[in-house]
Amino acid sequence: MASKAIKRRPCSSESDQTSEKTMETTVSDPVTEPLLGNGPHEEKTKRYEPATRSDFWDGTREECLRLAHLLSIFIAQSARKIVNVLSEFGSLIARLFGCSSAPQSSQNGQTVPLNLSPLQVERLKLLRQRLDVPYDCSSVKHQDALKELWRLAYPNRQLPPLKSDLWKEMGWQNSDPSTDFRAGGFMSLENLIYFARNYPDSFHRLLHKAEGKRAEWEYPFAAGGVNISYMLVQMLDLQSGKISTKAGVHFVQLLEDDEAAFDNLFCVAFQVLDAQWLARRASYMQFNEVLKSTRVQLEKELTMGCISSVQDLPSFRMLKR
Repeated sequence: MASKAIKRRPCSSESDQTSEKTMETTVSDPVTEPLLGNGPHEEKTKRYEPATRSDFWDGTREECLRLAHLLSIFIAQSARKIVNVLSEFGSLIARLFGCSSAPQSSQNGQTVPLNLSPLQVERLKLLRQRLDVPYDCSSVKHQDALKELWRLAYPNRQLPPLKSDLWKEMGWQNSDPSTDFRAGGFMSLENLIYFARNYPDSFHRLLHKAEGKRAEWEYPFAAGGVNISYMLVQMLDLQSGKISTKAGVHFVQLLEDDEAAFDNLFCVAFQVLDAQWLARRASYMQFNEVLKSTRVQLEKELTMGCISSVQDLPSFRMLKR
């Protein structure tokens, strides 16, 4: 095609346009380059090939790529430095404005609390001591606490004996409530009493299953509370020597301003469990599933950032005094 174009070339502007087309074809289509140089007219055509221009652009392209590579390295290094500076600045601001104990990751990938105040350390110690106390049916103090729970639950009813089928109405699984405390210990009874004293409206609504469409086989209120206490202890990792869960790390920060943070969290957890129970239209055999989803919800709320008290949790709004 290139030879044909040269043979019919007149001395006109059309000729110039044709030669330009021929040059473009030769340069832009490398597949046809081996066909050039087969005829006597190809030497003439070759003189019109911008070979030096192609070499120039090839060299320029390589130089541009090298410069672009160097520029990308410089930008990446600068970005990393900027991120590090901003991170350090953010940590400084957080420490200055109330998030001084924000959780950080340790070398082994676990999350540990840092910079606990003496008050937080002391309250955490007291909380752990409460965990170690089992329910003792022979203890007068423990018996009196169980009686107090009955009075708070049924203020207009006569107190039954410590072993009676009437206790099943509260949600104990046997006529002897002491057999249900194995998992939660004495602290779970304290949690229920705290719930009844501080949020009596919510306590009685849950006790009497006053809201929503209920299943024929409901979860037992009192025994359910014991399970909630045990779940919270596991979720917050309170029994280990060093708290390693994110929820636990965030929780210990709340002890600074709230000595009863665990008891308040228990009340929120009970309300969340009942709300999810109704939403799922659950029955007795699904209790463990609802308890797990309650834990997930609480972990999410505790770690959402800058929660300074249990009252800041979104689910706290469901509680009524």
